[in-house]
Amino acid sequence: MGKLFLIFRTNFTLIQVFILIAMLLISMGCEEGTKDNDDDDDQDEEEYQTVTIGTQVWMAKNLDVTHYRNGDAIPNVTDGAQWYGLTSGAYCDYGNDQNNATTYGRLYNWYAVTESRGLAPEGWHIPSDAEWATLISYLGGRDAAGSKLKEVGNSHWITENADATNVSGFTALPSGYRTTGIGANFMYQGYYAKFWTSASTPWPIMYYLNSAMTQCVQDYNNCGKMYGFSVRCIKD
Repeated sequence: MGKLFLIFRTNFTLIQVFILIAMLLISMGCEEGTKDNDDDDDQDEEEYQTVTIGTQVWMAKNLDVTHYRNGDAIPNVTDGAQWYGLTSGAYCDYGNDQNNATTYGRLYNWYAVTESRGLAPEGWHIPSDAEWATLISYLGGRDAAGSKLKEVGNSHWITENADATNVSGFTALPSGYRTTGIGANFMYQGYYAKFWTSASTPWPIMYYLNSAMTQCVQDYNNCGKMYGFSVRCIKD
């Protein structure tokens, strides 16, 4: 009887040890899983891939943040009339479809671009007109730069685009844009990529690419502050 009790007690002790080890491993796994989930939920803290073009370091994709640098939320304005009447920062997804943000990034009005709370993540900024000019000059000038900036093929650019080489690695995608009319419609996804600069003279300045042309064109004459354009940031 004494031997039986000793065997039972020994076995019970070993079982307890195994249970404790198992509980410890499960606890460690849960802690790691929680950390990963927190990172996934905070899209504004992602690590952006970069591309170096000449002396400049650019983001390799369009900006898609929903918070300013100080943590304040940027309003997501879906209603066209409300968008048209804005005099403060806002963003939207093309067609108000959040799935578009994954591929094309988000569209921002000029008020968000120039907001003092900072649209660009820490360590980045919205490129100036001069910085875009430097990029274009390095890529051979206005008439050649567009081809070298655009993604190759028709996976996203809908038609033509035969000139595209993307030798720069910039991989510009045709994200389209939001207009400034009363309806504030979404237009030309697949055909146009339009990017804000931080400049205004007094109209905001932007640069655009088109599926049917080799150029990267500066535009400001009819570029109102209510447009929704893409943003590609440059390293500080």
